[in-house]
Amino acid sequence: MARPLRFQYPWAVYHVMARGDGGKTVFETDDDRLVFLKRLEETCGSCGWRVHAWVLMGNHFHLLLETPQPNLVAGMKWLLGVFSQGWNRARRRQGHVFQGRYKSVPVNGSDADSYYFRIVADYIHLNPARAGLAGGKAGKLAGYRWSSMPCYAKGKGPKWLELDRVLNSFELAETGRGRRAYVGWLEVRAANDGGCIDQTAQDALRRGWYLGEETFRDRLLVLVDKTRGVQARKRRKAAGAEKDHGEKDAERLVQEYGPRLGLPESAAELADLRKGDERKALLAALLRQRTTVAFDWIAKRLHMGHSGSVSRQVSKVKRDQKLRKRINELEKMLQCGD
Repeated sequence: MARPLRFQYPWAVYHVMARGDGGKTVFETDDDRLVFLKRLEETCGSCGWRVHAWVLMGNHFHLLLETPQPNLVAGMKWLLGVFSQGWNRARRRQGHVFQGRYKSVPVNGSDADSYYFRIVADYIHLNPARAGLAGGKAGKLAGYRWSSMPCYAKGKGPKWLELDRVLNSFELAETGRGRRAYVGWLEVRAANDGGCIDQTAQDALRRGWYLGEETFRDRLLVLVDKTRGVQARKRRKAAGAEKDHGEKDAERLVQEYGPRLGLPESAAELADLRKGDERKALLAALLRQRTTVAFDWIAKRLHMGHSGSVSRQVSKVKRDQKLRKRINELEKMLQCGD
């Protein structure tokens, strides 16, 4: 069976979900959850994403995600890849952490048709209630730490979380009163019916490849034509915009951490060094771990020859225990800097 298409376009809204491989628990400890949120924060910073609702459960997660640039695929590849590498490394194991491909369903996020946006936000926030982890006798829904509900209750959260869009979709004021009304309504649902979603909403969520009216579906079908070659020039322009966030973030890291590795700042001096200089390889590996830039960008920026050579050098770093240790030290420096 052919894989479903990934719809990417500016200001797209998605319901994104991934489950542990074989249904296994992914978020075993609070450290796992904190690391995932840290990686999500880094991805949002690099890709410009906005998150409107999120929840981490034992073996899966949900995001209501907006991408100002068409970069869902690049961002999710980095997010899941880097998290999985760290998860495996902490347990000294190999293999898949998440099961197959993540699921991403385009959601109609227009103000004129906010029904589908609302039901996804509800579905995500009520997840802990349906699992019996919060709501009613299990405690307040907003008391479940690993979702965006506490942020709605407090009126503040990380910079990558946007509260106003969900409140606006319910025609609630972007004030304490509006937030309290939203949280109170969900608390009642969590306590009285265990977070159940009504049948109409369930049918919509199970529809499959999109969430919206037929006019929204028609707009997505136009995008299918574009992916098959229609209006290729516009698509190339969007692809250029997609790269922008990752390249800016990568350039910042080159300028900040290149000198710390002993690399010269000028392009001429970089070019004079060997293409396979160990310091270049270390920086290339760091860029691949922390940004979404491609090998060809790294090859050109660090004067490392062909993109294939960069790939081999990065693989060499990952295989070498001493070099991996240096990468981990750089990662710690970056986290301190964050």
